[in-house]
Parts: sequence; C-alpha cells; structure tokens
Amino acid sequence: MSCKPDRGVLDQMHALSSAEDLFTFLLLPYDQSVLNRARLHVMKRMGDYLSQVELSALDEDGVFLEARRALKRAHADFQTSTPRAQKALKIFNQPRGNVVPMEGLRLSVQ
Repeated sequence: MSCKPDRGVLDQMHALSSAEDLFTFLLLPYDQSVLNRARLHVMKRMGDYLSQVELSALDEDGVFLEARRALKRAHADFQTSTPRAQKALKIFNQPRGNVVPMEGLRLSVQ
C-alpha cells in the first residue's frame, strides 16, 4: 500500500480491502489467528474506539496515530477473549425475546 499525500488517512483506510491491509497500513503487527476468529469484531471495536475521538480536531498525523491506537487496542481485546465475551456486535447485546437461557433453568424434583 503506497501512501498518497493528497488523500487523507481515513480515505486511504476506507480504500483498503482487508483487515490485514489495515494492519499493514497502520504499521502494526497482528496475530492471524485472532483475525481468523474475530475479524469483524476487531474492526467493529476499532470503529467504536475511533468514534470516541474527535478526529476532526486532529491533523493527519494525529488521525493516523489515533487509528493505530484504536486498532492495536481492538486487536488486544480479542487476543485473550472471545467475541461472545467481548460483545462487540449488536447481536450479543440484544434481548433474547422469549428464549430462556439454559443457565436460567432449575431442576424441579416432584
């Protein structure tokens, strides 16, 4: 990936086609097994972290560093945890409706 100075960091990131490309662009190492297991979750979590930063107040170097920090942190979240435990996606946070989880059941002896 060649860096084009006439395009902003975010535009360049949006043009990338894979998570691996994003790690390479942001000069970060990654664990392929983490991406194989939680690729979408890592990308979603990175977006969540970036949404907490006022990127418009930063210059391009600042945006690059914040994006790098967010991706590094998101990747670390899933190195020792699972997507289900991290609940990065909306599906893990939605109420289950009329489904009763197994851990909610008790054995009744009659």
